[in-house]
Amino acid sequence: MTITSDSVVTLHYTVSTEDGTTLDSSEGKEPLVVLLGQRFLIEGLEDALIGKEKDESFNVSVAPEKAYGERIDELVQTVPRSMFEGTEVEVGMSFRATTPQGEQSVIIIETTDDEVVVDGNHPLAGIPLTFDVNVVDIREPTAEEREHGHVHGPAGCGHDH
Repeated sequence: MTITSDSVVTLHYTVSTEDGTTLDSSEGKEPLVVLLGQRFLIEGLEDALIGKEKDESFNVSVAPEKAYGERIDELVQTVPRSMFEGTEVEVGMSFRATTPQGEQSVIIIETTDDEVVVDGNHPLAGIPLTFDVNVVDIREPTAEEREHGHVHGPAGCGHDH
């Protein structure tokens, strides 16, 4: 069977930066099982999976625009520390912020006594990624998986819809 845009794909992967730094891997863990076409994977990886077959291994480099996007400098802002209303803030913490574009996750990248610098970019924005992938299995989704938009385990999906 060949992978199509709505296949259920079981895969092992390692994702790294161009310099070889491993960011995540399923090595030594259960493989990832995903219903393609539901935006669970970045666009560049989904595109690379189309047409592959069971037991096929491949390597693909994904540019930022097909991964987590380019960095947007305007998403880095300095705000008054008072906006955190007495909450102890530290570099690396993430918060949900209300912006003119709606709710957005931000990460604290710097603090001073009076100000906090937050970054609304995804931590991997602007970074080309390399994936080493092994396709373990491919199958058609069940009618229920298609309807729900995600893969179900042997006991179903485990929640109400």
